[in-house]
Amino acid sequence: MNPRHSALALLVAVLWGVNFVAIDLGLHPDGAEMPPLLFVAMRFTLVVLPCIFFIRKPEVSWKAIIGVGLFMSAGQFGLLYLAMALGMPAGLASLVLQAQVLLTVLLAAGFLGERPSRRQFAGVVLGVAGLAVVAVGRSLVAPVLPLMIVLAAALSWAAGNIVARQAKAASGLGLVVWSGAVVPLPLLGLSLLVDGPAAVSTALLEVQPVTLVSALYTAVFGSLVGYGIWNRLLGLYPSSAVVPFTLLVPVVGMTTAWLVLGEVPTPAEVTGGLLLLAGVATAVLRPWKFRRRDSRPRAQRRGEVRAEGRAEDAAGDLAGDLAAVPPAGDAGRLRPEDAARGAGTRSD
Repeated sequence: MNPRHSALALLVAVLWGVNFVAIDLGLHPDGAEMPPLLFVAMRFTLVVLPCIFFIRKPEVSWKAIIGVGLFMSAGQFGLLYLAMALGMPAGLASLVLQAQVLLTVLLAAGFLGERPSRRQFAGVVLGVAGLAVVAVGRSLVAPVLPLMIVLAAALSWAAGNIVARQAKAASGLGLVVWSGAVVPLPLLGLSLLVDGPAAVSTALLEVQPVTLVSALYTAVFGSLVGYGIWNRLLGLYPSSAVVPFTLLVPVVGMTTAWLVLGEVPTPAEVTGGLLLLAGVATAVLRPWKFRRRDSRPRAQRRGEVRAEGRAEDAAGDLAGDLAAVPPAGDAGRLRPEDAARGAGTRSD
C-alpha cells in the first residue's frame, strides 16, 4: 500500500476505535440513561436516511439483505449497546468484539463446510484462551453478564458474516445502507416492549446533545465514511494488505477509553486481550515468506509474483476475508472482489 492509502486505512481504524467511546458517551449523557435499543434504532435511521434514496439496492436477494440486517446490524449492535448500557467498559468491548473473527471461522466450518487451516485453528485456540483469561479477570471485579452479552454480539456478527459471504454483494456500502433499513422499526418496537412507551417518549423528547452527536458520529463517521474508505481500499489491494489494520481498532478503542473515560484495564484483561489479539492475528495474517535474491530478468520475476499473488489471494482463508469486516462495523461488509471471485475473476 502506498503511504496515502496506508494513512487512510489507519484513519479508518481510528474512526472505528473511537466509535466505542462515542457509543458510551451517548448511552450515558450527563448521568442520564438512553435506552440502548432505541439508541441503535436512532443510529441506523441516520445511516439509512437519506442515503437509501441515492444508493442503489445491491444485487443480492431480499433474504440476504434481511439476514445481514438482522444478524450483523440489529443483533450485533443491539447486544453491544445493551452490554455497554449494563456496564461493559467501552475499551474492553472493542477488544472482546474481535472474537467475531474466530467465531466466523467456526461457523464457516459448520455451515459452509470450509475447513479451517492449522494456523486458523491455532488462532481460535489462542483466542479462546485469551477470552477465558479476560472472563476470569472480569468476574473478580465486576459482573460477567455484560461480557457474555458482547460475546453474543460477536456471535451475531459472525453469523452475519456467513450470510454476507453467501450473498457475495458487489457493493459493500449499498449493503450497509439497505440492510440497515431492517434495524430501526424492530428495535424501536423492542425498546417500547422492554423499556416501556413512557421511557421511550421521555428519551426522545429530552434527548441530550451528546447523544445526538454520538448518533451522528457512529452513523456518519463509523458507518458511511469508514466503510466508504474501507471498501475502496479493498477494491485496490488484496485483503492481506488491508486486514491487519483492523487489529489496531481495539488498541485505539482502549487508549481512547483510557484518555476520555478514565478506563484502566486490569492486568488480567490486558493479558487476556493480548492473547485474544494474538489469536486473531494468527488467524488472519499470512505467514511471511523469505525469498532469496532472484537473478532472473525483472519482467519475468514480476509476472511470476503477480501470478503467485493472484493464486494466494484466490485461496485466501475465510478469516482473512471476513476480518475485513472490522469491529463496530455496520452491515453489509462483503467486499467488491468477492463478487468478482464468484464469477471467476479477481478485482482486488
